[in-house]
Amino acid sequence: MKTSKQEEHRITKKELNHVFWRSFQMEFSWNYERQMNMAYVYAIIPILKKLYHTKEEMAAALKRHLEFFNTTPHIVTLILGINAAMEEENKNDPAFDVTTIDSIKTSLMGPLAGIGDSFFWGTLRLIATGVGTSLAMQGNILGPILFLLIFNIPHLLFRYLATTWGYRLGTGFLKKIQENGMMESLTLGASIIGLMVVGAMTATMIDINIPLKIGTGENAVTIQSIFDDIVPNILSLGAFGAVFYLLKKEVKPLMILIGLAIFGIVGSWIGIF
Repeated sequence: MKTSKQEEHRITKKELNHVFWRSFQMEFSWNYERQMNMAYVYAIIPILKKLYHTKEEMAAALKRHLEFFNTTPHIVTLILGINAAMEEENKNDPAFDVTTIDSIKTSLMGPLAGIGDSFFWGTLRLIATGVGTSLAMQGNILGPILFLLIFNIPHLLFRYLATTWGYRLGTGFLKKIQENGMMESLTLGASIIGLMVVGAMTATMIDINIPLKIGTGENAVTIQSIFDDIVPNILSLGAFGAVFYLLKKEVKPLMILIGLAIFGIVGSWIGIF
């Protein structure tokens, strides 16, 4: 049986409903450094207030969730629910590994974003647009109405149910892995997946091309091809490493962005890029 103290720190439907309503502003405070992190913290605050009553505990929890976060906003409540269950377990179990909270969030946001983008943006929105546009072009008032209903009813229903699903999944999942002693393996796996996502983003989202050539005529070789022969996208990796190094040295992200912009403009002007 649960003690009265554990019952006091047990999340209820009331807190989960608050998380659901707060999740609608996921892109309102989007920023270039950590993207949805502030909105994520805002959404999970009702959970943290229920569990943590000291300034130190609350500050540590808020700091945990201020790390980088980005996923499809329509499915974010699933991750919020799982994190809510993990925060509850952290409060009630002194032996709980708190680093797994961020690891799970990091490992889930990429794969779930792929699923969410494909379904909500790539499929459901197109169906709603097709139905709504065809009626609107005929002057039928049902056009915009059906567009909103076809897209938002499944979205709102999933967002609401996923809050509870995430919490229940998190609670049951945590009990199983704790019984089997799998928490350490799960933490390692989540960290590896997170690093794989960062690596894939580095290769696909950072584009550096040096068109300068060595030699003349048909024998001319671009510097870019030389670098690519050594390691594909090695320049992208180098740029990522340089930015990461500057962040570790506590250089302000805004200054790094300004520096990159100036470096890119000057390099393009003199023909390096």
